[in-house]
Amino acid sequence: MQGRRIRLAPHRLAPAIVGVSAIVLVSACGPAPAAVKPGTIAVVAAENEYGNVAEQVGGADVSVTSVESNPNTDPHSYEVSPSVAEEIGGARVVIQNGIGYDDFMNKIESASPNTARKVIDVQQLLGLPDSTPNPHLWYDPTTMPKVADALAAAFAALQPGHTEYFRSNAVTFIASLNPWLEAIANFKAHSAGTPVATTEPVADYMLEAAGADNLTPFRFQADIMNGVDPSPQDVSLQTGLFTQHKVKAFVYNQQVTDTLTQTFITAAQNAHVPVIGVYETMPTPGFTYQSWMLAEVNALQKAVADGVSTSSL
Repeated sequence: MQGRRIRLAPHRLAPAIVGVSAIVLVSACGPAPAAVKPGTIAVVAAENEYGNVAEQVGGADVSVTSVESNPNTDPHSYEVSPSVAEEIGGARVVIQNGIGYDDFMNKIESASPNTARKVIDVQQLLGLPDSTPNPHLWYDPTTMPKVADALAAAFAALQPGHTEYFRSNAVTFIASLNPWLEAIANFKAHSAGTPVATTEPVADYMLEAAGADNLTPFRFQADIMNGVDPSPQDVSLQTGLFTQHKVKAFVYNQQVTDTLTQTFITAAQNAHVPVIGVYETMPTPGFTYQSWMLAEVNALQKAVADGVSTSSL
């Protein structure tokens, strides 16, 4: 499984789970959130893109904490703290990606059973097998509408008197995705088949929806994603995409760069191939999920149409 390199500190986890009562989180990937407001539903999202959608659907009736929320850190090296375990243990609604991407959530949930806790696992919500090769589900345009509906249903079960409020918020959120969907459709209509290169499959679902032709072999992307050294043959093939001017854009994981990634960035720049930095964690502040996704498509459009690089949002 291509699960990320999450470090779970078991020797520190057990004491945090005993007697879970405090609603406090100090995340290694972001600042501590405000305390849960009285009368609201305590929600914990493994990733802040899901947390943002929960905030939009739940509105004033939820208090959301996102475990991973710092776009300036490598989400692959996230280390779970006791306070994170405490927060998850006391949440009424938990939302996580699945497919091995955030297995630390499952471990904490198993260690702190709570029959009143509703867990929304996006992998299960979409009916995807464990063998699904690309875990970056939030880049798939079909994912978040289903997540929004599932969140509305979960919140309504906890606060039945506000059912219509949650449903209305979900409808509004889904409609607000239209500019992103239109940008994807526009790119596909005018630039389908555009060859691109990538480091990891972070934005592959979106690239596929836009009709781009990713020439980087998936085995190479999987190696980079899993922290495995790709074969010399694949490194040579990837480099050749730039030196032989076979691609129109280079899409790389802006949050996870190393010497090899920098080598490819330099090769792309030397070949006058625009580079696009994409994110696993929603950039904050200043973005919502939908504005973030739209910005990523706009960056792809600018790269292909105008030769403009967007290394960071």
